[in-house]
Amino acid sequence: MPKASSPPKGGDSIESAAHLIDARIKELGDWRGEMLDRIRRVIKRADPEVVEEVKWRGVPVWSHAGIICTGETYKSVVKMTFAKDAALDDPSGLFNASLEGNTRRAIDVHEGDKLDETALAVLIRAAVALNTSAKPARARKAGKRG
Repeated sequence: MPKASSPPKGGDSIESAAHLIDARIKELGDWRGEMLDRIRRVIKRADPEVVEEVKWRGVPVWSHAGIICTGETYKSVVKMTFAKDAALDDPSGLFNASLEGNTRRAIDVHEGDKLDETALAVLIRAAVALNTSAKPARARKAGKRG
């Protein structure tokens, strides 16, 4: 897998990240690539303004006013790690990994697992809402210090 610690500078960084994610999906060439592609499509439908990035030696990252989630691939699992989702409700019970943390939660998808795309889209939109609502709150706190 090609190294990509950060996208190149300039106007083509989003396009470059998209190409790197495309290459990663193709490189996997098995159920993990298919699942990563499916997850990616759900994310992009749920948030048309999502920004794709590639960090940490090639890990796909989806952001909107902060990281929404990553798309890590391992030998037997595709893992979606949500950056701040310990603060989110999960009425559909999608989170099934990293449950002991105070900040992150994850969804591990194994070969043959069914992915509830509707529930995932709801979770993506909730993560975006959390990210976009957190920015003004921090600015208000900073303004009170003065």
